[in-house]
Amino acid sequence: MFKIIGGERIKGLIIVKLLIKKLMNIHFSPRYDDENGTQFVATSIEDEEEVVPCDVREGHFAIFAVNTKDEERKRFILELNWLNNPALLRLLNLAEEEYGFTQRGVLKIPCPHEELEKIILQLKIERN
Repeated sequence: MFKIIGGERIKGLIIVKLLIKKLMNIHFSPRYDDENGTQFVATSIEDEEEVVPCDVREGHFAIFAVNTKDEERKRFILELNWLNNPALLRLLNLAEEEYGFTQRGVLKIPCPHEELEKIILQLKIERN
């Protein structure tokens, strides 16, 4: 079959062991809920704790539409490719003016959720 030199075999076993360890950490990551019942998975990337909601798939991001009158907020999951939409860009500029670039976690947009729902509906219609 294959002739494996001792050093190469050990190096290969170490790589396999590290890969298994990473997969185990991802599979058995602790899960918890926020106050709204949204499930999150804690993952460690380069020694920094990051929290990724379970319902945010690859190619998507979460935002909160925050009504500036009564601070009511509603969470939305948007597609990344929608970021070039002029209406959504306008809302992102409003978010920059209102909250700055220092927001951590889910991005907050200062607008009534009904306005964002209309934009999302229009984006879905354009996609189809």
